[in-house]
Amino acid sequence: MRRIADKVGITPMAIYRHYPDKDALLNALMLDGFAAWEARVEKIREPEPLGWLQVMGEAFLDFALGEPRRYPGDFVAGRSPVVSKFMARVEEARARGLIVDVPTIDITIHFTALTQGLVEMYRAGRFAGEAEFRDAYRKALGQCIRSFMEKHS
Repeated sequence: MRRIADKVGITPMAIYRHYPDKDALLNALMLDGFAAWEARVEKIREPEPLGWLQVMGEAFLDFALGEPRRYPGDFVAGRSPVVSKFMARVEEARARGLIVDVPTIDITIHFTALTQGLVEMYRAGRFAGEAEFRDAYRKALGQCIRSFMEKHS
């Protein structure tokens, strides 16, 4: 808490007046991040479910790279309306025969693990630059979506 206070130019006691401990502060930041992420997802207007999944993946990429300390990390825990929207689109795609019969939560885990994992690799310096990373991200995202469109033997 001292380091945080020092970075923002206030005393540690000023933080403690609003947050009893570091976990409470982090939870408040996480909720703020959820709200910002949910606002972005609300703006997606792609009508086709598979196209929506692609656009959502791109939105996450921009969100994570633009606000690297504010994106939500526990989508799978089911605490985000974004997960509900994502799962609804997956179920719509399945109902329309666009994807194979794989449990929705499995697709959700694959998609979020891929997108979050790639962003973390980028942050760790595993790509030469942002343009190379964006190309690799888009290729992997497209393959992930296509993998649920194909019947595997």
